[in-house]
Amino acid sequence: MKPTILMVPRMPAGLIEALSAHYDVIGPMQRSVPEFLPEGKERAEALLTIGTQKTDAALIDALPKLRLICCYGTGIEGVDQAHAKARGIRLTNAADANADGVAEFAMGLLLAIGRQIPQGDRYVRAGRWKGNAIERMPMVRGLAGCRLGIYGLGAIGSRIARHASGFGMEIGYHNRSPRPGLPYAYHDSLLSLAEWADVLMVAVRASAENRHAVDAEVMKALGAAGYLVNISRGIAIDETALCDALEAGVIAGAALDVYEHEPVVPDRLKVLDNVVLTPHIAAFAETAQQAQQELLLRNLEAFFAGKPLISPVVP
Repeated sequence: MKPTILMVPRMPAGLIEALSAHYDVIGPMQRSVPEFLPEGKERAEALLTIGTQKTDAALIDALPKLRLICCYGTGIEGVDQAHAKARGIRLTNAADANADGVAEFAMGLLLAIGRQIPQGDRYVRAGRWKGNAIERMPMVRGLAGCRLGIYGLGAIGSRIARHASGFGMEIGYHNRSPRPGLPYAYHDSLLSLAEWADVLMVAVRASAENRHAVDAEVMKALGAAGYLVNISRGIAIDETALCDALEAGVIAGAALDVYEHEPVVPDRLKVLDNVVLTPHIAAFAETAQQAQQELLLRNLEAFFAGKPLISPVVP
């Protein structure tokens, strides 16, 4: 008899097909609460979810045979890790499987906001481009020689640093501790990094201690010529403070792929011309998705074979 796996959100069709060859897949769930658990829940030994969805104590306790929680992406913030650990339930995530895809998208946002690419597109579509007419778009500094401050130099942040170095940018970063052997300037506080940087790139993990880490004080330190880019999680930025800063010219602009209350995006952001907005798609590249799916399948195979997990998360 195949082991039973509970799929909370609907996974990609190709992954479901691959899973169904080896497991009895039940779900998806309309909401990640016990009341919406499907028939067969009492047999579920593994749960597949994403970090932004809640996997709390109530849901965990409604699954008596649960032994493994697999997060499809890198995020694990929705999982009650302490309760899972107390139940002896293992946890995995995508580790650095999607890091290349997210990092290249981060550079796309950096170029879009720093070189005014969306504004240029709108300029042409509106029929305002008249060749060498007097009216032109404002001059921008460009990326070469700019200081890029990376908040969170993990798998994704490290790749962003390498890409940005190729554009001639100077790299600084803030982590909980410095990374030895790297040629980048370490800052012992986020405020210090923001004061130094021309562009602040948020690549930190989603966790309670990072909530609203980028606040009004940090934006003021970034300054009127500074740009803010976020490809991590929306909770890392105080969205109200960001709207205030953009409207008042405290910072020059922002490029965001993630938001505090997804899929809700504040109307105050939508009307601003100095903001680039995308719908949480940094990891939506075929290479990144394939790597995530392969890692998830390998974790499941290892788990049910009694072997060490490929990408365990240790609370």
